[in-house]
Amino acid sequence: MTEPVFGAPWHAQAFALAVSLEAGGAFTWPEWTQVFGAVLAEHGLSKELDGGDDYFIAWVAALERICTERGIAGAKDLSALRDAWENAYLTTPHGEPVRIA
Repeated sequence: MTEPVFGAPWHAQAFALAVSLEAGGAFTWPEWTQVFGAVLAEHGLSKELDGGDDYFIAWVAALERICTERGIAGAKDLSALRDAWENAYLTTPHGEPVRIA
């Protein structure tokens, strides 16, 4: 049996979101690597990134940054979405899929 490629489902979803945005023309891979590299450097100053949650937290932060820089999503939109996700996560019964209303 092979090991999973991603440590958690949300890692794969974050990765897929970046691939989809790039394929849709939101940014190029060179633009992505520049933004992601900057975020990794910022996050890596205080801790090692091992490809787990810390790495993908940086990945999501880079997605947020590039989307706000490109005007794809505003900072307020992202903040509202983050708040809605947190509320949905905290109020969803254990074992049920988390959905934003």
